[in-house]
Amino acid sequence: MSGTDRKVLLVTGGGSGIGAATAVLAAERGWQVVVCGRRPESLQAVAARTGADVRVVDVTAPDAVDDLVASVVADFGRLDSVVANAGVMAVGSVVDTDPADWDAVIGTNLTAVYRLARAAVPHLATEGGTFVGVSSIAALRSSLAAAAYSTSKAGLIALVQSIARDFGGVGVRANVVCPGWIRTEMADAEMAEFGAPHGLSVDEAYAEATELVPQRRAGDPAEAAAAVLWLAGSESSYVNGTVLVVDGGTILVDGGTVAFDYALAPRAD
Repeated sequence: MSGTDRKVLLVTGGGSGIGAATAVLAAERGWQVVVCGRRPESLQAVAARTGADVRVVDVTAPDAVDDLVASVVADFGRLDSVVANAGVMAVGSVVDTDPADWDAVIGTNLTAVYRLARAAVPHLATEGGTFVGVSSIAALRSSLAAAAYSTSKAGLIALVQSIARDFGGVGVRANVVCPGWIRTEMADAEMAEFGAPHGLSVDEAYAEATELVPQRRAGDPAEAAAAVLWLAGSESSYVNGTVLVVDGGTILVDGGTVAFDYALAPRAD
């Protein structure tokens, strides 16, 4: 390829969930999209819907991200926006989280994003580009048995805000989206695990998990993607270093007063 006049968007974890939804929406809005991830079949399915360019990359592999960014710039002549969406989850408190699981979560959710930003920011500065990190409300509120995940996602916020502070003067904007429950493959798996012992379907598990969410439902990936693309694009041109929460109002709920608003009953088991 000899380059493009279209703005180029790179999405990690682009084969499913928020990453795939971001690719779909971006393609509809005229971006040249590059999706990367570890599962070729999922990426190809996204490419079939969007015309996205596919890169099969494990972002935790040393030097893989440098090669990824270099290849995108070589093929398209530019890089205008990066969405750092790849992420993994491990369940456990600080006491019972296995060190290998801790390293895997921090490595994927935080260290890989550092490597991605380190490689991409010089190119974003050339184009006056944007960097969007996909974190979680688990970074803002303590989730039960999510020590590694919450720590990694909180670190992601600090990392992205450091980019905003250090490189805003050369035209780079960096922001974070913090989703609540979004119906992704990873969330579906968590709901299946949560609901199975209680005889709940995935839909029923979502309904129970979001009972205290003001909007009383989980979000759709497209709803999170809309927030991501707003931060990636020119409509948010004076937004830098912000944390945009997309959670249906979840973190508004005061745990100390819910008993006054809801009829709570202990679980039978």
